[in-house]
Formats: sequence, structure tokens, C-alpha cells
Amino acid sequence: MEIKRYIVRPGSLKNLQLYEEVLPPPHEDEVQVAIRAIGLNFADIFSIWGLYKAAPKEPFTPGLEYAGVVTATGPKVTRIRIGDRVMGITRFGAFATGLNISEKYVVPVPDGWDCTTAAAYLVQTITAYYGLFTLGALQPGQNILLHSVAGGVGLQALKIAKAHNCFVVGTVGHPNKIAIAEANGCDRVLVRGPNFEKALRKALEGRPLNLVFDTIGGRYFTIPWNMLAPMGRMIVAGSSRYASVGDRPNLFRLLWHYLTRPKIDPQALPEQNRSLMGFNLIYLYERIEMLPPILEHLEQMHLTPPHVGHTFSFEHLKEAIRLFQSGQTVGKVVVQTTAPC
Repeated sequence: MEIKRYIVRPGSLKNLQLYEEVLPPPHEDEVQVAIRAIGLNFADIFSIWGLYKAAPKEPFTPGLEYAGVVTATGPKVTRIRIGDRVMGITRFGAFATGLNISEKYVVPVPDGWDCTTAAAYLVQTITAYYGLFTLGALQPGQNILLHSVAGGVGLQALKIAKAHNCFVVGTVGHPNKIAIAEANGCDRVLVRGPNFEKALRKALEGRPLNLVFDTIGGRYFTIPWNMLAPMGRMIVAGSSRYASVGDRPNLFRLLWHYLTRPKIDPQALPEQNRSLMGFNLIYLYERIEMLPPILEHLEQMHLTPPHVGHTFSFEHLKEAIRLFQSGQTVGKVVVQTTAPC
């Protein structure tokens, strides 16, 4: 199959170039997927910049999630057939119009979804689930703080929390994101700013803060960390404050954020009786056997489909990344290679 794929020499978005090549037949346990849509993630930006530890240091094709149609299968493939619509995750390589991958890394697209919707589901929803349940030990009726609640991960985490009758305080970076958070059931929405601590205390109205899902860092980590109730849990799934708009990372900004990063004294934790945990989705990719029970539980929740706020053509992938960098996006940014399947 003839495909196009982007290859980057890590360090700058300008180094992301489009190439054509012939994709070989799939190996015996692989499926060949004609990719129709690609979901963007912060890890894509950091890997392109050369700042993502799990990414290759030599030229490579970025991209973690996709959806498309199976065009060929290896002789040992049993679950998937040619013509099936699938969504999947990959340890890079999704910025392409096709790829070969083991069948264990793809699942069928739900009925009623197109590939654009499917490409917005797996990374965000699994990130939200693993953070809230596996690490956060989410319990019905808890009081939760979700940062970037109008983003891809935030909206999925919000749906999961509300499915368990939790009281959710969400934060956004811009007032124009309040409406979508409220429409998805967020109980209180705060615009991050200099009065964040006061606003958070007011939003909680005396409720104990049981769980925080942090994707930002800095003071937006420190303030809720100090407010956590006994046995409260802080889950760190990212640090978007390190992102900036531009082809290259702002090294001075990165250095400042690094030097001023929060510092936790482990000897104080027993007295504080709270927990701090973090994770990287690559961990789950390498333990794919954990995925089926997660997806089964998510299906039982009957969550609404993910919100796709922005779509771009494959040829305008760089523009999609620049918008994603800006912090102006709502929901998921998806790049379409062709018409939605």
C-alpha cells in the first residue's frame, strides 16, 4: 500500500516533513490500517521538540492514536477482518495514512461513530480512567478537581466522575471554555488566574478535596496539594505549562518552569496522610493486557462520544499542532487524512 507519512528530526516543528513510501505487507500477527483520522496529544508536541523521554532521538514518525479501515491482515490474526473499522494506539507512527500494527493494539470502532470521533477516544479516555480509577481509587460521591476540564482528557475525566456522582470543580484557561464544561455537568468551573486559591475554596464550599487530576503543574499543583483532605490523592498526568507556541521550545521558559517546579518532601507525607502519583501512557502501551478490562468498564458507563472541537486536513497537520499549542482549543483536535469513515 502506498502511504504518506510525516517524519521529524527532533528539535523543531519545522523539521516535520511529508514523505511517500510503500508500506510492506503486515507481519503474521499484524493488521494493515488505512488511517482516516489522527488524534493530537501534548506528547506529540514534546516528542517533536525532542523533550519526550519515551520518543526516539533519531528521525521518526510521531503520533499516538488513530482510526481507520483494515486493508490487510497477517495469517495469525483472529479478531480483526479486512474492511473492519478500527481505532488504535501506537508507540509513535500515527502521523501517516497507513501503518502495520499488532492486532492487540486495535479495537473496533463503536457503532454510530465515524473515524474522526474514534480517533479522539482512546488516549484521552484511557488516560482519564487510569488516573481516576487505578491510581486515584475514585469512589462515588467524592469531591474532585480536574484541571483543563474543557480539553480532551478533561472532558472524558469529567464524564467518568459525573457517572459516579462526584462533585467536580474544573479549571479552564479561558472564559470561552466555561460553557462546554458546564454542558457536560461540571459543578463549578474556574478560570485559572491570580486568585485561584480563593476561588477554589469558594467553589468547594467547605467540602473536603479528595482527588486532584493535574495536567498543568506549578502553582496549580501546589495550591490544591496543600488543600487535599486526609487520604486525598494527587494524580499527575502531564505538565502543559511547559508548552508554548512556536516551532521550537522556549528554552528560557522551560528552564524557569523547571527551576520553580513544586518540590514535595516525602518525609512529610506520613503526617499529611496524602498521596502523590504520576504516570505516562507509554507504561500502559507496554502492558496492553490491562486495556480490555478498562475498555469493558468504560463501556458499562455509557459515556457520550468524545467531543471533537477542531479538524484539519492531513496536509495542514502543522497548523493543527500550532493551534493545539496555543491553548485555545476545546475538546480534541483531529487530523483527517480523507473523509471520515
